[in-house]
Amino acid sequence: MSGLTGPIVDPEPERLGMPAKRKGSSRGIRSRASGRGWVWRIFLFLVVLGLLPVVLTILYLPSFVHPVSTLMLKDLATFQGYDRQWVSIDDMSPVLVHSVIMSEDGQFCSHRGIDWAELNLVIDDAMAGEATRGASTITMQTVKNLYLWHRPLGTLRKLVELPLAVYADMVMPKKRIMEIYLNIAEWGPGIYGAEAAARHHFGRSAKELSRRQAALLAVALPNPIARNPGKPGPGLRRLASIIERRASRSGAYVGCVN
Repeated sequence: MSGLTGPIVDPEPERLGMPAKRKGSSRGIRSRASGRGWVWRIFLFLVVLGLLPVVLTILYLPSFVHPVSTLMLKDLATFQGYDRQWVSIDDMSPVLVHSVIMSEDGQFCSHRGIDWAELNLVIDDAMAGEATRGASTITMQTVKNLYLWHRPLGTLRKLVELPLAVYADMVMPKKRIMEIYLNIAEWGPGIYGAEAAARHHFGRSAKELSRRQAALLAVALPNPIARNPGKPGPGLRRLASIIERRASRSGAYVGCVN
């Protein structure tokens, strides 16, 4: 009888056709679940990152909102600081606004965020192996300054920049896009916006700029670190003369900002 009272031991699982419980299997399941969790978190982060410019563009519509650029944020993060004094576009010299349009994006008032004709020319030049010129519109430069990086991965940035420019043009009036651009554009190390640039380079407000001074500021924009509008060389003065003449005959080209 003593054998009946002893502990009952199950046969080995393998003999009953049941798989043996493997050590570490639960750990593997947890590891896979954790991996899927990280993938999901990264996906959500990318979705939020992609939606951020969409939401911010709407928030930037009111004139009392004064956006900052990614370069300005970088200067703050690196403790360099910056000089920017926001002013309404109506408090800037009209000749400055006209000069920047005629220098940077002559079709600003007619395109829908992207100058497709100019972009196609650049693509054709690139396919032919020729040197390419910039095809960025003021709208594209505005969304780049507001939301995107400047270096490296310029081609990838362009792919993101294009749909954002189309969206910004759909949502924002042209005059508001121009106002934001003129208040976040870089005009020298730590110098952002037309007001700070006018005071730094010419010792006067953006509203008091002469035609020549406005033209010099406009032609400095493609390379504000190397081009000093306050101390222009012969090449910069020659470009300013061209833009000065174009601005004086801009007419309908600048009608959307008047």
